[in-house]
Amino acid sequence: MAQSNIEVSVKGVMPTANGCAVFLGNTDKIFVIYVDHSVGNAIQMTLDGVRKDRPLTHELMSQIFVGLDIHLNHVLINDVDEGTFFARILLQMENELGKKIVEVDARPSDSIVLALQNKRPLYVTRKVLDQVEDMTEILERVMRQREEDLSEEE
Repeated sequence: MAQSNIEVSVKGVMPTANGCAVFLGNTDKIFVIYVDHSVGNAIQMTLDGVRKDRPLTHELMSQIFVGLDIHLNHVLINDVDEGTFFARILLQMENELGKKIVEVDARPSDSIVLALQNKRPLYVTRKVLDQVEDMTEILERVMRQREEDLSEEE
């Protein structure tokens, strides 16, 4: 992995009026990608280890990978343009003909679900990380409020 790519993880998923806010980052910086409700729910379900009776789209894709002996190597969020993020899924296949690596353009939201389901790393380019606003304080505030709300309910 090139040094200009930084590993990140999902720090939280919060519902919003128009979808979900997915907080991604590391110890240095946290940023937000906004996704639709269905993918936000898929990310949260994967984080929580919840499985449906029938496979959802992302689970189906992962099962196809297994059937074709394709391994998800990693996901890279490689660009952002006016709030729209772009990602690449790197797939690896090895057979009697040799090893092949395929890079697929994908929405970051779908890529995040696949990386989580396959327990594979999620990276962001230094360029993207430098461009996004640090949302660490916002996430900490939301998490504190959520904890306070839960303790009041008990």
